[in-house]
Amino acid sequence: MLNQPNENLAWNPEVPRNVQPHDEEAPEVENKNYFSPKHSYCVETICAPCGVFIAWVKFAKAESPTNILKFMEDTFPDESTRPDYICIDKACLVLRTSIQNGSWDEWCKTSRLMVDAYHYINHRTTDMIC
Repeated sequence: MLNQPNENLAWNPEVPRNVQPHDEEAPEVENKNYFSPKHSYCVETICAPCGVFIAWVKFAKAESPTNILKFMEDTFPDESTRPDYICIDKACLVLRTSIQNGSWDEWCKTSRLMVDAYHYINHRTTDMIC
């Protein structure tokens, strides 16, 4: 439905919004509690090829290969549930870490790690594993 300027309908009110100028800093939002961190480093997701989310986790401080491996092991504890292929931008680092800590002996039976094309193109010449 189109509204004329300054027209507010009772069932569809126009809420006035404060415009945030592009170059000014946003105001600090006050926390209601102080029991949780303000920020997470990232949210890591595992998705099926059809796009359905299988699992997710927040990484508070780093998206390190050890955190990624722990997330994969927590999500797929049984070999029968592991996917054939895992595509991740840090696959070469995850592979290197899993070889060093010995977990690759279990993962190589069921899964292969793939790196995305952007990462491969930008870093294949400096990393032999990639």
